Amino acid sequence: MAILLAMIPAFFWGTTYAVTQFSVPDWPPLMLGALRALPAGLLLLLLKPTWPQGKQWHQLLLLGSVNISAFFALIFVVALTLPSAISGIGMMSVPVFAMLFQIVVYRHKPQMTQLICGLILIALACLLFNPSQIELNPIGLLALFAAIFCIILGSDATKRLGVSMHWWQVLTWQLIIGGALLAIIAMVHAAFQPQQYIAAINQVNLRNISGLLWIAVLNTALGYGMYVWLLQHMSVVDFTFGGIANPIAGILLGVLLVGESYSLWQYSLMAGMILMSLLPQIIISINKQRQIN
Repeated sequence: MAILLAMIPAFFWGTTYAVTQFSVPDWPPLMLGALRALPAGLLLLLLKPTWPQGKQWHQLLLLGSVNISAFFALIFVVALTLPSAISGIGMMSVPVFAMLFQIVVYRHKPQMTQLICGLILIALACLLFNPSQIELNPIGLLALFAAIFCIILGSDATKRLGVSMHWWQVLTWQLIIGGALLAIIAMVHAAFQPQQYIAAINQVNLRNISGLLWIAVLNTALGYGMYVWLLQHMSVVDFTFGGIANPIAGILLGVLLVGESYSLWQYSLMAGMILMSLLPQIIISINKQRQIN
């Protein structure tokens, strides 16, 4: 059941790329990150007021900087420079990096099934991202891998903070602090390069507003709410394997909203990566059920 719940925020996150390209294609990433995080955090604070105490401010500042400020800015760079389906599929490598992080930092040995599927996943990703098969923006690819790194660090920090702090407080204040930092950085950036910001503000329309509401309310307030809660009930690696819904959303909305299309071979590689992400949990669930019976 936990894996199914983990697919819900992953699905909403997977819509980020296509929704961004469809509704706010020319907006600055820093501005988008601030508009995604800060309103969502303030909404959650309004629903359930909670205030950090003492050293919790320092912990939340670090978490908000990595998990929100850096990650949101990077993810909008990805959304504006890479195809929606490729962005979602690229996130399928998160379990591999999560396993490596667990091995290096906590000396935690992954299950053989997860290790094998992770290696196959890497091989499929290399084939899909092969420059001879598809042309991708190098800046977008760098931003994608940096965002994955932020996910691993942020998820680990979120899980550890959840032991000493209520998960709602962790969720609310990392969004508020991270969003506020992004807003400040965006204002500094706008002072030096105002053209893109002025153009975005002067051309606000219903499509822009609808896209921003989707990203702030569903992707962030709801998606991150489930994310922080779930990390208190499952491991980081297990949660990342629930990311199967991310590329599915990216592929579907990429086709429906922005007209993306790929060859049968490329769709086959995408399907293989999705399968390799889901297979470990299926096998683990089957083995647990056998033990119970």
